[in-house]
Amino acid sequence: MRVEAIRNIGKSGSGRVWLAPAYVLHQYAYRDTSRIVEVITREYGRVTLFARGANGPKSSLRGMLRPFQRLLLSWSGRTEACALMTAEVDGALTNMGKERLMSGFYLNELLLKLTHRWDAHPEIFCSYASCVEALCAGAGEEAALRLFEKRLLHDLGYGLELGQTDLGLAVQPDRYYRFALERGPQLCVAEAPGAVYGQSLTDLEAETFADARSLRDAKRVLRAAIDACLDGRPLKSREVMLALRRQNPMQGAPARREES
Repeated sequence: MRVEAIRNIGKSGSGRVWLAPAYVLHQYAYRDTSRIVEVITREYGRVTLFARGANGPKSSLRGMLRPFQRLLLSWSGRTEACALMTAEVDGALTNMGKERLMSGFYLNELLLKLTHRWDAHPEIFCSYASCVEALCAGAGEEAALRLFEKRLLHDLGYGLELGQTDLGLAVQPDRYYRFALERGPQLCVAEAPGAVYGQSLTDLEAETFADARSLRDAKRVLRAAIDACLDGRPLKSREVMLALRRQNPMQGAPARREES
C-alpha cells in the first residue's frame, strides 16, 4: 500500500472521496448486515471499503453493489478499509449473461491478485471497463479476454516482446517460435513443444485475432506470462471452470471452449 496515496485521499484534506468511478471485484458479509467490499477505481486503484448495514432492508446500498456494474462511489476515512457512504449507477445498467460470468470472475480475480491497494492505474481501469462492456454486449469472448490480458501485463510493467526474436531478428509470420517470458520468441520447428505460429505473434502484437489459431496461440503465450506473474498462486476461477467441465463433459461442445 502506498502511504502517499492514503495521505492524499480525497485531495481536500477531509479524508473523503466523492463519486469515484469504480467496479466491485469481490465482497463478503461482515457480521449481520454489513459487507467488506473490494473495488477497482480509476483514480485510486484497488480499494477496500466497509459498507455498514449494506444488507439492511432500509439501506440505500442494498442491491447496489453488483459486480460488472459501473458505479460512482463515495467514501470516507484514512485507513486501509474506508467507510462507504454512497453508491450510484454510473451510466446504463449492465447485465452479463450467465454463460460469461466465469470470464467476468476471472477478470476480477486477476485484478485482485496482480494489483496493489491504493496503486492507481487509470489505464487498467479503462481496459477492465472495456472488457466488461464487450462481454456484456455479446462481443467475442476469447478475443476480449486476450486483449485485456495483454494490456494488463503491459500496464503492470510486464509487456511482452512479440515483434523480434531473442537474437534481435524480426518475427516472420510463416515461421514457428517458442515463447519464453524472459527471452521472447525463439525460432523453432512446427513440431517443437509449445510452438506458436509467427503470424499469431504478429496478430497479438497488433491486437487483432484473425482466426482460431491466432486466438489459441495468444492464449498459450498470455497464460504462460500471467502464470509467471502469479508466481505459483492458483486462480480459483480456473479451478471452478475445470470442475464444471468435469461434471458436464459436453459443456461447450462442439466448440470445446477452453477455460480462461
